[in-house]
Amino acid sequence: MDFLAPFIEVYTPEHFKFLLEGFGVTLKVAAISIVLSFIIGGLIGTLRYARIPVVSQLLAVIVETIRNLPLLLIIFFTYFALPEIGIEMEITTAAIAALTVFESAMLSEIIRSGLNSIEKGQIEAGRASGLNYIQTLRYIIMPQALRRMVPPIVSQFISLLKDTSLAVVIALPDLLHNGQIIYAQKGSYVIPVFVIVALMYFIVNYALSLVARKLELKQA
Repeated sequence: MDFLAPFIEVYTPEHFKFLLEGFGVTLKVAAISIVLSFIIGGLIGTLRYARIPVVSQLLAVIVETIRNLPLLLIIFFTYFALPEIGIEMEITTAAIAALTVFESAMLSEIIRSGLNSIEKGQIEAGRASGLNYIQTLRYIIMPQALRRMVPPIVSQFISLLKDTSLAVVIALPDLLHNGQIIYAQKGSYVIPVFVIVALMYFIVNYALSLVARKLELKQA
C-alpha cells in the first residue's frame, strides 16, 4: 500500500488540470507543425519530383542536410542561435519553427517517393490525352500517390507528436514540462507522473496508429 501512496497523493484535480494544460500546448504545437510541414513538405517533394534544374538540386541539398541533423540541435539553433542574427522568437513559435523545418524535410521525402511510385506510363497517358504536365500531376498522379502516401505520412505525424517533448529543453510549457514541475515537488511523484504522462501520449498516438493501420488495410 505504501507503493500506492504517492499515486493517491499526486493524482489531484489541480495536478490533472496542470497536466492537461501542458497537453493542450503539446497538441497545439503538434497540430500547427503538422499543417505547416505538410504544406511545405508537399511543395518541396513535388518540386523535387518535377526535377526542375538547379531548384531540385538545391532542395535536395537542403533536405539531406536537415534530415541528417538531430532535431534537438535544430531546436537549440532556432531558439538560441537565431537571436544572434536578429531573428528572435518566443518559445512556442521557436518550437513550431524547429519542428516544421525538420518534419518538412522528412515529409518531402515521403511525398517524393509516393509520386515516384506511380508508373511513368501514367504520365505519358495523361499527356497523350491532352493534359499538360501540371494537370497530369494534379488529376492523375497525385490522387493515386496520395493513397499510397497516407500511412507513412500518418506515421510521421505520430513521430512529430512525440518529438514535441524535445522542446522541453527550451522550457516549452508542454505536457512533459508540466510533469517535471509536479514531480520536482517530491521525489516519490516521479513514477506516478511518468505513468500519467505516458498514458496521455499513448492514447493520442495509439489512436493515430489505428487510423494509419485502417488506411493500410483499406489500400491492401
